[in-house]
Amino acid sequence: MDNVTKYQEGYFMPPSVDLTWAYKQHPDKAPTWCSVDLRDGNQALIIPMSLDEKIEFFKMLVKIGFKEIEVGFPAASETEYTFLRRLVEEDLIPEDVTIQVLTQAREHIIKKTFEALAGVKNAIVHVYNSTSLAQRQQVFRKEKDEIKQIAIEGARLLKKLTEEAGASYRFEYSPESFTGTEPEYALEVCNAVLDVWQPTPDRKAIINIPVTVEMSMPHIYAMQVAYISQNLKYREAVELSLHPHNDRGCGVADSEMGLLAGADRIEGTLFGNGERTGNADIVTIAMNMFVLGVDPGLDFGNLPELVELYEKVTRMHVHERQPYAGALVFAAFSGSHQDAIAKGMKWREEQDPAHWTVPYLPIDPHDVGREYEADVIRINSQSGKGGVAYIMEQKYGISMPKKMREDFGYCVKSVSDHKHKELLGDEIYQIFQDNYVNVAEPYKLIDFSLKKEVDGSRSGYVELEINGKPTVFKAKGNGRLDAISNAVQENTDICYTDLTYSEHALEIGSSSRAMAYIGITGKDGKITWGAGMDTDIITASVMALFSAMNRMGR
Repeated sequence: MDNVTKYQEGYFMPPSVDLTWAYKQHPDKAPTWCSVDLRDGNQALIIPMSLDEKIEFFKMLVKIGFKEIEVGFPAASETEYTFLRRLVEEDLIPEDVTIQVLTQAREHIIKKTFEALAGVKNAIVHVYNSTSLAQRQQVFRKEKDEIKQIAIEGARLLKKLTEEAGASYRFEYSPESFTGTEPEYALEVCNAVLDVWQPTPDRKAIINIPVTVEMSMPHIYAMQVAYISQNLKYREAVELSLHPHNDRGCGVADSEMGLLAGADRIEGTLFGNGERTGNADIVTIAMNMFVLGVDPGLDFGNLPELVELYEKVTRMHVHERQPYAGALVFAAFSGSHQDAIAKGMKWREEQDPAHWTVPYLPIDPHDVGREYEADVIRINSQSGKGGVAYIMEQKYGISMPKKMREDFGYCVKSVSDHKHKELLGDEIYQIFQDNYVNVAEPYKLIDFSLKKEVDGSRSGYVELEINGKPTVFKAKGNGRLDAISNAVQENTDICYTDLTYSEHALEIGSSSRAMAYIGITGKDGKITWGAGMDTDIITASVMALFSAMNRMGR
């Protein structure tokens, strides 16, 4: 590509750090989660949420299990201010939920923020200022000491106003644009803020390390986090928080590696909504922990319901391939994938193993509120016999012989290819009914009567319509099917060998239906399959034979 020389590394490598954390397989426990959907996420929407929509979203976040929720920037607009006041006045904040508000390190903004917090029992006041080299040079045109002083003055004002309010609010500080800041300088600013706050283990401060813009690969960010974690003052009295954005598409990776490197807390949004390419996706991070056997402490057991509400209030779309939540993330169209999934599910039924190991499915769809039949096996022209057979058996109780599955699979693929579309379960079932079950042309069975002879054979008659013309044939053979088969072959041009037969009940009870399947081999060596369905298993078997004969004639 052209112009590659205009770009260079905009980040700063930290001094040497202890890399022991890099050998951990995953975090031992869930971090503290803070949803910033109602602030960071909301400000990134084309149409921001209304007050009622924000309240509905807030209630959903509480239901999922968030204990820390950033509700906005109350000094930024009347809408933000009013939303927080409604939460307070309508008593919508549970006792165990902490409200977080954002403010710049400016006196009049901080005072307005405290007015909005009146009556809030548990709150985090989050103050920030930008510290990056680019911002210092280009935006503020200030030296390091001047930028640090802004942070210190903001920290002092937060402490003073909190004491005046008689509140025990917790404090959070972010060196905004951290990823473009020299790590040693960012540490210096953070420690200066902590010296003002003097946090204790009983009232911890939060130091938030944002990926305001992704500038490096995730392992570099993780080393920066490790440097801060290993050199921060009052470390036992500080929650080290991360706030990754997703400019390089690595927001989840930054979060996961940052947790390994020493972070205690994650700020993010559901499905990664946020400025530019978005924030870290808390759903993905939490579910990634879940599939590694670590309880994330959030309940995403009904993702379809969550997606529906999210799309309604944000007017955003959860992509079909969004991890865990997308409409197609459990879908298998490939024939080999479908076959492996179907066999894996069968193996689970037989073995009842303690752990989930189904091929191609890293997680049990049921655990996030999805259904196998609707979500896992999807049928189009790329699908194979295994997927088609799985749907027929699981949804309709149709258990075809193995060789018949292949024949039916090709039939379904042909229809899908011709229509150039995915086929739903009912459409597949109808293809089966139309092409295989009780096929009655040109040979239509009207009736038959067979009695058992002394030698054990069967004899009688079979009444047919051939191309609409009534006909009766004498029938004799070793059994019912053999007798009727002989009658047809002796009196028509139909000729076949190697009759293959199987049957099963579709339901249980006196009025249950039965399914029978028959394959017959023609002169060309090709097997033609037919199926019969009836409340009487003998009739179903005979109907299956006629279905096969009629299909072979075609």
